Amino acid sequence: MIYIIHFFYGLIMGYLGLISPGMLNMTALKISLTTSKNNAVKFAFGAATVVFIQAGVALLFADYLVKNPEIINRLKIAGVFVFFILAIFFFYMSRKEFKTNTTNNKTNYIFRGVLMSAINMLAIPFYLGLSIYLASIHKIIIKQPFILLFVIGASIGAFLLFYTYIVFAKIIKSKVSFIAKNINILLSVLFLFLGILTLVKLLS
Repeated sequence: MIYIIHFFYGLIMGYLGLISPGMLNMTALKISLTTSKNNAVKFAFGAATVVFIQAGVALLFADYLVKNPEIINRLKIAGVFVFFILAIFFFYMSRKEFKTNTTNNKTNYIFRGVLMSAINMLAIPFYLGLSIYLASIHKIIIKQPFILLFVIGASIGAFLLFYTYIVFAKIIKSKVSFIAKNINILLSVLFLFLGILTLVKLLS
């Protein structure tokens, strides 16, 4: 039973950690709207693969990172710059003509998912904080094979969240067409908000 609990905690954290609109789930939604569901699933698979690594690193080096809190602060500072850069990028993309039927067979969506998930610099601090908290209240054990079960659950949970966004993308396209047409400006505003929010938390 304890093995299932660790997998379950990872699954829930992987899902809830990405449930709010963010860089990865909104990109999966955009790909589903502009190309196809299959391409969006490929993107989700690539992104979820990196979540496995990020969660694993967080748990394996939890003690080291706790003893060196400046590392977490550096990751958050870098995350602020990334969010602002992405905000500018998607605002630039929003100025281009939106084509719902555009496809790009040369695009490697798995690699795109891996790349974008890899630059999500807040993921490791997120799983680090969760693992320390859950361990402190004796909900998880930070050692093998429990670490492996947790990170597998987190990766699957992330994929399920992306898939949820992919499925709901059809509803968004049919009922809220202006979101589909202005998805880039929505992403731009989102990343700007996340950048400001992260910066405020760092300064507070």
